[in-house]
Amino acid sequence: MHRSFFALALASAAITPAFAQADVIGSGVSPSAAAHSQIRPINFATTAPTSGALVILMRNATLPSNVVDATTAQAVNAAIASAKFEGKEGSSLSLRGIGSYARIILSGIGEEGGHVTHIRNASGKAAQDLRDEAQPVTITGGLNQDEAASAALGYAMGQYRFDRYKTVDRKVPPTNPVTIVSSDAGSAEALWRSRHASLAEGVALSRDLASEPANVIYPETFVEQVRVAFGNTANVKIEVLDEPMMRKLGMGSLVGVGQGSRRPSRLMIVEYRGAGDGAPLAMVGKGITFDSGGISLKPGAGMWEMKADMSGAANIMGAVLSLAKSKAPVNVIGVAALSENMPGGNAQRPGDVVRTMSGKTIEILNTDAEGRLVLADANEYVVANKKPGALVNMATLTGAIVGALNDEYAGLFSRDDRLAAAVTAAGTATGEHVWRMPLHKNYLNDMKSDIADIKNVVEGGGPGAGLGATFVGFFVDKTVPWAHLDIAGVNWADKAGPVTPKGASGWGVQLLDAFARNWR
Repeated sequence: MHRSFFALALASAAITPAFAQADVIGSGVSPSAAAHSQIRPINFATTAPTSGALVILMRNATLPSNVVDATTAQAVNAAIASAKFEGKEGSSLSLRGIGSYARIILSGIGEEGGHVTHIRNASGKAAQDLRDEAQPVTITGGLNQDEAASAALGYAMGQYRFDRYKTVDRKVPPTNPVTIVSSDAGSAEALWRSRHASLAEGVALSRDLASEPANVIYPETFVEQVRVAFGNTANVKIEVLDEPMMRKLGMGSLVGVGQGSRRPSRLMIVEYRGAGDGAPLAMVGKGITFDSGGISLKPGAGMWEMKADMSGAANIMGAVLSLAKSKAPVNVIGVAALSENMPGGNAQRPGDVVRTMSGKTIEILNTDAEGRLVLADANEYVVANKKPGALVNMATLTGAIVGALNDEYAGLFSRDDRLAAAVTAAGTATGEHVWRMPLHKNYLNDMKSDIADIKNVVEGGGPGAGLGATFVGFFVDKTVPWAHLDIAGVNWADKAGPVTPKGASGWGVQLLDAFARNWR
């Protein structure tokens, strides 16, 4: 549903009478009223068709029994032997001109008993390989209920595309269905529709939010699109604080970040209750819809990527959407701290001091360290008003974590070993891996300000990711189990991965979904 929102909104904007230029924010001209191209619907069956494109998931070099007829099996086995294909996880072999199939792809998932993420990844890679294949697609390989549902999830994630701004020579991709074959087809489909389809929708929401340009997604429209995505989902309550409300609460740190922009800041709280009256898990995300660096202006090269500086908030909203739509037995609160960081005439300056909701004061030495500022007030608000049993932050916070972990891991910081272990386990289970980083007691001493309670950076270098995490944790009561995920290296894919087409990755939606389901 959420993908249709912008097409409707922008079409309406196109026929709105022109206002005086002084009242227009941005150009006033919508960049597009189009929707993304359609994707393949996903079905389930107990037997495979005898034509179209066939994907066979291979645990080793032995063709699974009864997936094709004897003549086709003989030809495929000859190709396996000729290519010395072993079915290793991540490997693939593409064949054409065999039997009645337009194409056969052998996709390796590793030895029997391999992780279901291998099946998800193999299916997602096949979706990308078959993006332009003008045939129905079938995925088979002796899959049980869980494996078939994971294959469906992988295909759904792998076939994601963001193409609504293409106008020249735009290709209409095939929309023939993909069929997942399993002896437990009925139960696999039920599992897919009750849980995994919602997870795929949550990932798509996150990717959509992060992919949209900053003239389309800003604090107000982020809120609008998330509202549309949730619709009338049961047991969900949405609250939004605007700038006057945040000023009344004394949230000077969050409002201050956006004071140089004509697009006002917002704090969005989405609460889902699926488990009675127990204390909720709070997930609070950085939602900088564009980060110019403010007065501490970033270099121009690569600045366009800062449209995705709200990926932490986007991932959290995607995870809460997945949990709510699948009716997970959990209580969660997703919080998006939303601002646009611009160098306008009213922008805050290096050297300014701001006050948070609790009365703590911050000396701003660098306006480009703004994500931690919006998280400070957001953390204090959710702890004071929602009394969470634990709190997890997610943010594209520092370039330092990219230098430390590249795009292989997100950095995990925590004061609570049990919470850290649960987040790590969720990352391992979903393939969204984290690496725990230190929080040394001296980091807080390094961040003490001469004129305020804390400064937002330490000039002259140092452990930037750890210092950033220390700052964020300073605004979370020490009695609350707390963890922080720095996702600056994993939120954007410069090249396609198995289930991640090039672009916004949606990294963290699966991890947070799995973590929330298992945290007690």
